[in-house]
Amino acid sequence: MKATFLFFILSLLTFNVSGQDYRDSLHVIGVSDYKKQIKLSPEKQLVEISKIAPAIQLDIRYATTNNFMHQRMYTQARAFARLPVVKALKAVEAELALQGLGLKIYDAYRPYAVTVQFYKKASDKNFVADPKKGSKHNRGCAIDLSLINLKTGKELDMPTPFDSFSPMAAADYPNLPAIVLQNRLTLKTAMERHGFRVLSNEWWHFDFIGWQNYELLDVPFGDL
Repeated sequence: MKATFLFFILSLLTFNVSGQDYRDSLHVIGVSDYKKQIKLSPEKQLVEISKIAPAIQLDIRYATTNNFMHQRMYTQARAFARLPVVKALKAVEAELALQGLGLKIYDAYRPYAVTVQFYKKASDKNFVADPKKGSKHNRGCAIDLSLINLKTGKELDMPTPFDSFSPMAAADYPNLPAIVLQNRLTLKTAMERHGFRVLSNEWWHFDFIGWQNYELLDVPFGDL
C-alpha cells in the first residue's frame, strides 16, 4: 500500500515538472539542429547585438539577481537576436540618435529552458510566456528595452521599471505624467517604424514582425 501511494506521489511530481515542458510537441531546436539550420538559412543566425550595434547599452537583468525571479537565470550577460532583428535594431538606434537618444536592452533571445523556469516560479502567469506556446524571446525575435539619454547615459522616465507586474506597465496605460507618455510613445514609434510591435501589457517588450518564420530554440549562450 505504501509503495503504491509513493508511486502515485512520484507520478504527480513528475507530471507537474514535465507538464511544464513541451519542447517535443513544439519542435524546439537544440544546438545541433540550430547549427545545421543556419548553414542552410544564414539569416536565421543568432547574432550578438553588441557586435553589430556596440553603442546600444546592455543591462541584462537575468544575468543578475535584479529581476522578478531574484536569481541569476543566465550565466552570461549577453544579448542575441536573429540577424534581421539586429539589423532593424541598428536602424532604430540610428533614428533615435538624431534626437539625442539611445537604447538600453534588458533581454533579447532567451533559451526555452529558461522560459519553463519562469513559468514554474512566476506569481503572475500573465506576465510570463506559457511553455505550451513558447515565447517570441525563444525565437530570437523579441527585445525588452528602454530609452536612454546619449549625453548622460541615463534612462528616460518610463511608466514602470522593467519587469513590473503593475497595470501601469500596459502599453496603453493612460494615467501617467505627460513626459512619461511622450517617452513611451517615442520608443513605440521608433520601434514600429522598423518592424516591431509592442506587447499590450509590457511597454518594454517588442516583437519583430515575421517571428512566425523562426523556430523556438533552446541553445545556451555559451554555444553561440
